[in-house]
Amino acid sequence: MARMEGMKGERQGGFREQGVPGVASPPRSPPWWAWRLDTLRSPQRKVAALGVMPPHTHPPWAANLPPPTGHTARPVFLCFLCLVATLLPPASSCPPPCLCSSDGLVVDCGGRGLSSLPPLHLLPQGSRSLLLANNKLSSLGPAAFTNLSSLEVLDLSNNYLDNLPAGLFRDMSNLTTLTLHNNSLTVMYRDLFQGLGSLQSLDLSLNGLSSVPVGLMDELQNLRWLSLVGNRLNGLERAAFEPLANLQHLELGHNPWECDCNLRDFKHWMEWLLYRGGKVDAVECTLPKDLRGRDIRGVPVEMFNYCLQLDDENGVGGGEGLRPGQGSSPCSRNALTPSGAPAPSDDSTSHTTGGAAGDAPAECVRTRYRPVSVRRAIGTVVIAGVVCGIVCIMMVAAAAYGCIYASLMAKYQRELKKRQPLMGDGEGDADDREDKQISSVA
Repeated sequence: MARMEGMKGERQGGFREQGVPGVASPPRSPPWWAWRLDTLRSPQRKVAALGVMPPHTHPPWAANLPPPTGHTARPVFLCFLCLVATLLPPASSCPPPCLCSSDGLVVDCGGRGLSSLPPLHLLPQGSRSLLLANNKLSSLGPAAFTNLSSLEVLDLSNNYLDNLPAGLFRDMSNLTTLTLHNNSLTVMYRDLFQGLGSLQSLDLSLNGLSSVPVGLMDELQNLRWLSLVGNRLNGLERAAFEPLANLQHLELGHNPWECDCNLRDFKHWMEWLLYRGGKVDAVECTLPKDLRGRDIRGVPVEMFNYCLQLDDENGVGGGEGLRPGQGSSPCSRNALTPSGAPAPSDDSTSHTTGGAAGDAPAECVRTRYRPVSVRRAIGTVVIAGVVCGIVCIMMVAAAAYGCIYASLMAKYQRELKKRQPLMGDGEGDADDREDKQISSVA
């Protein structure tokens, strides 16, 4: 009987130890191989047994069992961390307090109230754009932008920069856009833009520039867009802009231009730029008063003031007149030719100007006379127009007289041809009469 009950207990999954027949043994936990067998049958329990479940949780059927060891959990966790590390992008540095794009190409340090440059050595490798606009930068060191050859865009607008050292951008060979808009620049060194052979856009608007030195743009052969709006420019040298062979757009508005002979050569260069398809905005004259508000592109060369003065007015024979407030005459010995080189003197023509003009360049000596004042130029044009008008009227009158004379002569010839046959018949009758008279006498 006891044996049959034991077999029945085995069918139900129970386990009993051998003891006194008829007496039930106290319940005990199943042996270690029993839960191992159930683990192999159930996938969920298998995962729990491998240690993936938190160590403080246990399956309900193994409440009385000791927790599994961590030898199997550690390798799985380490593999998971390695997988996550390989999937995450590598971390890149960004100089505080700037903001860097996710790819590290754009570094925005604008509007941060910076009075000095952030640590640029922390820029992400391969950065293309550095934005430093709307800050309080007043000066930059000569080595401020060293080792930044990857930059293509540099924005320094809306700061307080008043003096930039020579060679500041020497290491930025790939820079294509440079913005210095709305600063306090009053002078620029000749070597400021050295090394910027790839520059295509340069914004120097809203500064205090009074001149553009010759040689400043010698290395900007690829420049296409240039803005000098809102400065204090009253004249420009043609030689400073001749290296800009690829320039397409030039902005020169809102400057106090003085439309005299010192701006004549630059006017010719602007006409050449327009001829090859470039664009130049309006350049309105401020002085002289007779040309105030007029666009210099529409002002004839003959109407420029102070282009030539008499010898007793400028003290240099055959030379151009001095501009008020200028130290030397454009046609003096130390003046520059349009190409930027000192003008050679021509001794062979010195006798034509009489002693004082012996050192003047041949270009100034042989220059044809131009009127000194606009009124004189206008009077010359009016007189020439009146003379031309009178000549035209006389030519019209002569043509009309010729036509009338020709028509009268033609009419006279027609009448003469009509009268010739009648005159021939009268002569024949007279001959017959004479013959008859002779015959009657005989």
